[in-house]
Amino acid sequence: MSDDRVEVVKASGCVVWRSVGTADGSAENGIEVLVAHRPRYDDWSFPKGKLDPGETDLECAIREVAEETGLTGPTGPELEPARYTDHRGRDKIVRYWTMEVTNGSFVANDEVDEIRWVRPENATRLLSYDHDVALLDQLARALGDG
Repeated sequence: MSDDRVEVVKASGCVVWRSVGTADGSAENGIEVLVAHRPRYDDWSFPKGKLDPGETDLECAIREVAEETGLTGPTGPELEPARYTDHRGRDKIVRYWTMEVTNGSFVANDEVDEIRWVRPENATRLLSYDHDVALLDQLARALGDG
């Protein structure tokens, strides 16, 4: 008898953001989001990863951001989960929260070799996947800007 269950990969991550503005006040204040480059896939995405045994989705999201970027901060509202087919053809669901960075510094590692802080409107051109771009509108609404 065959097993007809379909494996669903569960992961969690954060859309990491920070407040920005110019020192002289000549430019509009706003936010920047962190976009991470993963050399294994040669893509630009938000920090995320699979759950460890016994870990909650939110614990996973916080851990993955810290492991991949070295950054920490308080989490905010949960965004709509991203659902897609991964590179192995499996269904994947990724739960995301907002996170305002308050501590840490980035050091390149095996999972993420580069990060960029960009305005959300510029992130749309950098992100590799439509499901990540959709998170930017959700972030704006969560922060009260949409």
